[in-house]
Amino acid sequence: MQSESSTSATGATAPSGHVKTGNLRTRILSALVLGPIVLVAVYLGGWIFEVLILTFAVLAVAEWTRLVEPNRSVPMAILPVIAVGAVLFVDFVYGAGLSLLLAAALTAALLIYAWVSHAAHRWLLAFGIPYIAFGSVSLIWVREQPEIGLGLLIYVLFCIWATDIGAYAAGKSIGGPKLAPRLSPKKTWAGLIGGMVSSALFGAGVAIAFGAAMPWLAALLGMVLAVIGQIGDLFESGIKRKYDVKDSGHLIPGHGGLLDRVDGLIVAAPVFALFHATIGKALGWW
Repeated sequence: MQSESSTSATGATAPSGHVKTGNLRTRILSALVLGPIVLVAVYLGGWIFEVLILTFAVLAVAEWTRLVEPNRSVPMAILPVIAVGAVLFVDFVYGAGLSLLLAAALTAALLIYAWVSHAAHRWLLAFGIPYIAFGSVSLIWVREQPEIGLGLLIYVLFCIWATDIGAYAAGKSIGGPKLAPRLSPKKTWAGLIGGMVSSALFGAGVAIAFGAAMPWLAALLGMVLAVIGQIGDLFESGIKRKYDVKDSGHLIPGHGGLLDRVDGLIVAAPVFALFHATIGKALGWW
């Protein structure tokens, strides 16, 4: 968030309203530019969506390495980027199963290196590989589901977006006890509940729109995804607090870093994919 006031070259202090208005305008313009690109790629699927996810994954893991690698060691910073790129490439060619195994193997290798070299802080660097790769592969796998992939992907996207909107609205209007003040001072229990309700409603709405067999289950799952998404948000907030930074990066004008926008989604996506691959398919919920 920008400061309440800004100082010009002459030393005069500009009103805080100008800063806030400018920041809001920047946020809206960023959303208007990026939103249609994402939605078109989601709708088209195939290699276009895969390229979008690959781009996202590489940029996201690059943000992660800049965040958690205190010495800015170039070789160590590049390793996770190469690893995630390799995982996504294997996913494109051979599918999700082998790519997830590769992600696990590369993570283990980096963890072993951190242990052998007595660089304990680098376990977080290694964690960036599954953190980004699992979510990215899961989103591609969901979109690739025959006939229902588009609906499933829109469902999980809407659940997470609705969670953010509902949590913000409820937290602002109701306030109350803090959810995790040490990690994210602004989050409240009212916000969490508001996010869960919003996710349930939007999730059920998407399920009905796409003719899912069990909209009630979509609503229940929406609440679960809301909680998981908030956990992902809190996790990233904790990491940023650990390294004393406000945003994960500055890639998206007015919004901060890419991870700041998708921290809930990349944690919720693997859980949703696992649910659909097991319980969901067994129940025929969609």
